Amino acid sequence: MGKKIPISVPQQPLQSPFSALSSAGLPEGPPNPDPSSIARKNARVVLRREKARRGGKTVIVISHLPTHLSLAEIEDLSREARKTLGCGGSVHGREIEIQGDQAERVRGYFEAQGYDVAGP
Repeated sequence: MGKKIPISVPQQPLQSPFSALSSAGLPEGPPNPDPSSIARKNARVVLRREKARRGGKTVIVISHLPTHLSLAEIEDLSREARKTLGCGGSVHGREIEIQGDQAERVRGYFEAQGYDVAGP
């Protein structure tokens, strides 16, 4: 059996293969954009009308949300949409469900938010 390394004593960090590299002489990169100013004009969402497994009730499902949105941001977007539209709804995974057959109002809301909307 080989020699064991004690874990109670602080260890030396491993060598970094990038420690000899220098950024001297490289051109300046573009400034980092403010996350709140990122335009959503290329972001596309898809609306889908569903009735199955809902007791005859209709819901509008908003899918294909942009991948840069975190789950917390999707939840906030859903909350604002429900509040603005005056209806109920929920988030399932990366999809938002809005209660009621109100595709035109949902489309208007998401277009006002700067999304390209496809579907009914």
